[in-house]
Parts: sequence; C-alpha cells; structure tokens
Amino acid sequence: MVVVFLGTPQFAVPTLEALVAAGHHIPAVYTQPDRPAGRGQQLGQSPVKQAALALSLPVRQPERIRRPEIVAELRALGADIMVVVGYGQIIPQSIIDLPPLGIVNVHGSLLPHYRGAAPIQWAIANGDILSGVTTMQINAGLDTGDILLKAELPILPHETAPELAARLAPLGAALCVDTLARLAAHSLTPIPQDNAQATIARILTKEDARVDWSRPATLIHNRLRGFTPWPGAVCLFRGAPLKLHRVEPLPETTSLPPGSLLPGQPLRVACGQGTVLALHEVQQEGRKKVTTENFRNGQHLAHNEVLT
Repeated sequence: MVVVFLGTPQFAVPTLEALVAAGHHIPAVYTQPDRPAGRGQQLGQSPVKQAALALSLPVRQPERIRRPEIVAELRALGADIMVVVGYGQIIPQSIIDLPPLGIVNVHGSLLPHYRGAAPIQWAIANGDILSGVTTMQINAGLDTGDILLKAELPILPHETAPELAARLAPLGAALCVDTLARLAAHSLTPIPQDNAQATIARILTKEDARVDWSRPATLIHNRLRGFTPWPGAVCLFRGAPLKLHRVEPLPETTSLPPGSLLPGQPLRVACGQGTVLALHEVQQEGRKKVTTENFRNGQHLAHNEVLT
C-alpha cells in the first residue's frame, strides 16, 4: 500500500521501520520541525527524521499540518492510508478525509484508558500493572476513534516510562503492520470505544515533579518512575531543590510525620499512612547525582532533618 507516515518521537521509529520492511511504499514522512535542544540550543532532528533519512525516505516538516497548501500536498501523494504515531499536532478533518482507508494511530495504552498525551507516564504513575498498545482509526476527537487491534504487556515493578516505552514500541510496530494487512484484506471490524470507561492522560507539567510526602511511599515511587526523565521527582532539602533519582518503598512502618528522615541506613523518609521510602540516589541543584551515602556524609545530616 501507499502509506504516508506522520510521527516524531523515538516511540514511532520501530513502526516506520516495520512499515518499510513490510514492503509498503512511503512517499513522504511528516515530522515536527527541527527544534533547539541542549545547552547550545542547536537545532536537533526528531528521531523519526533521523530514521527516515537513514531509510532514504523524503521528509516533510511543516509548522502547521492543517495549512491548505500542506493538505493539498498530502492529497497529491495519493496515499491509500496514513499512519500516525506521536506526531505532535492535531490532525484536522480535511486530512482525515483524504486516504480511502483512513488514518491509523498507534497509541501507547489500552484504549479507552489513557487517552491523551502521556499514556505511558500516567499508567506507571497510577500504579498500573498492565499496559499495551492500541491501533485505532483517527477521528476529530482526542483518541476517541474506533479500536482496530490491541496488544497487552505487563508493567514491570521498577520500570520507568522510557523503559516501558522501549518495550511497547516494537509491539506497536508489529500491531500496526498487522492492522494494515487486515484493513487491506477487509477482514477487520472497527470497534467503537466505550466513552464511559475512558480516562485522560494529560500532558505532564513541571508541577507534577513536586513530591508530596503525605502520599504513600509506593505512590511516590510510582510517580517518580512514570515522570522519569521529565519532570522527575523533586522535594526541598533545607529550602533548596533536591531531585530524587532512585528510590524504593520499604515494608517497614513509622510513626514520624511525613517528610521526616529516619535514623540509620539506608537513608529513609517517612511517607503518608506510616509508610517508608528508601532514597538511593539524589541530586542537589547544580550538582551531580550521588548516592545517598555520599549525600549523607557531605551534608552532615542532623537527627531531626525534614524533607518538604
């Protein structure tokens, strides 16, 4: 089939590569414009652009996909179907109506759960033990289109969002290839989503990093895993930001107020409902990440220290 691909993040790369390997003709790959990145603010190419160039595929990077000239450009490509994986722009109805077989989206959750921008992050942050990918037909709503296929994957106990995404991406790639084959053979029946079961995975903000020690230790741990690498998990130590990198809920309990540092090793913090969280790696603002043993020795912690 003639497939126009729209995607931007690393999560989308295996799907693009799988479509090429399956023999589909891809006349163009659409991805976000190069953006300034890093301390030098040099223009950086998206992972999808890098993959497309390596595959010798034409790349398009419009600022706004909905502009009339871009819609006309897409129409002229004559795609049988379009595939979207984390493109980063809302696809307007004028584009949805173009391909005869519609537009297939590869979404990193088991829809209708976790519609929205950060499904993998929120599944981990909420303590889910099961995730997966869904292929769906794009419509004008936010991840509300009919479901085509699903594939499940367990979330591992200490897995972070990038680690889960790395396992989900090839699963989504295989599912997409299967979806296109079944659509071409007219052997796939779309299933409407149950809106009553829907949950929203809103975009993450810097404020989500703030650690609330009144939460149970397991929830704080889950949020750190889900919000890695950004926005992370940050609290205050002696009034200055302290970023948590590696933590672990412990089976012990405490009667100390949330945020209190417990005596002894390893470095532990009292959390909500009497739970306890071990801190293994932390980072002070402007400094390198260190083990909490080095942190304790360098800061000469008092017996009544509190994290806020």
